[in-house]
Amino acid sequence: MQETVESGSLTTTHIQTALPSAGYPSVDVIIPHFNGVEILDKCLAALERTTYPNFTITIVDNGTIDESLKLASEKYKRIRIIGAGKNLGYAGGCNFGFAKTRGKYVVFLNNDTEQAPDWLENLVSVAESDETIAAVQPKLLSIQARERGERVFDYAGGAGGMLDALCYPYALGRVFNQTETDDGRYDTATEIFWASGAAMLARRSAIDRVGGFDDDFFAHMEEIDLCWRFWIAGYKVYAAPKSVVYHYGGATLAAGNPRKIYLNHRNNLMMIVKNSSLLRLLYLLPIRVMLELASLAYYRKHGSEYTAYVVNALVWNVKNFFKTFAKRRAVQQLRRRRDRDIFKNAGGWVVLKKAIAG
Repeated sequence: MQETVESGSLTTTHIQTALPSAGYPSVDVIIPHFNGVEILDKCLAALERTTYPNFTITIVDNGTIDESLKLASEKYKRIRIIGAGKNLGYAGGCNFGFAKTRGKYVVFLNNDTEQAPDWLENLVSVAESDETIAAVQPKLLSIQARERGERVFDYAGGAGGMLDALCYPYALGRVFNQTETDDGRYDTATEIFWASGAAMLARRSAIDRVGGFDDDFFAHMEEIDLCWRFWIAGYKVYAAPKSVVYHYGGATLAAGNPRKIYLNHRNNLMMIVKNSSLLRLLYLLPIRVMLELASLAYYRKHGSEYTAYVVNALVWNVKNFFKTFAKRRAVQQLRRRRDRDIFKNAGGWVVLKKAIAG
């Protein structure tokens, strides 16, 4: 049962958190992994303390070459390891694991996360409250801040992912690299635009309907693309702040890594072409291309190595425009909700205004 109230620009919902007495829905926790002994060990140690009784752990070996999986298999008996044969990236690794599992829900989980014991039951409780909820995100807090004795939101998703009117992503509790202290202001279950791939619970039937992650994204923003399709198809995405997961930001690709810059610029444009309604695309794409060129000019002016990566991102989108447009046709066939309704809580040009303000 739930009670919905309007609060500012967001819809917040007071959700009955008790799970049905009939039993606990099955959950498959899928962890794509590519190297990292210590981070995987800490993640699995935390998962062993999970109080939810009906879940399995599947680790997708994305071409690991260190001892992490061997050590994990010796220490943790409830895990299952499946080999992808090569590094499929986060998107491809998640899809590979999804195809090998059967639970009612799946959790796509980064290997550099640590979870509170009741994290999973709180995610499932929100999902079970409404069958139109396709994905749920926990409150993501920074492991590095925790080590300093602080309680600060993590960059990867904060208290829930949002997309502004120009389709720049940000999060409740974080815009750019500025993260807020968790002071309780986001402690009510809330509709969000996207759930972070660092820890996302998703309804299997919803993924079966809209398709999984787009392998072409490889990593970064693949979860935003998926959640946008959820919204298009008539589903909702929620934050479940009673569920807490800690994330070690930058363990895979640190902020400012050139590869990360390339993927973010490339994938954001690809996502816009795929998912925008035609009217929105006609006015948004020229604006975004101009802004990409502006960022390119900024990098060149400051002699940044990022210049080449932004150019490559733009070139990739030009070369692959028709491939992306073919995907767009499939996405638009899912449409049950107008962009006007999807972006009603976008809050304007949030990220651009923040960038101009410095």
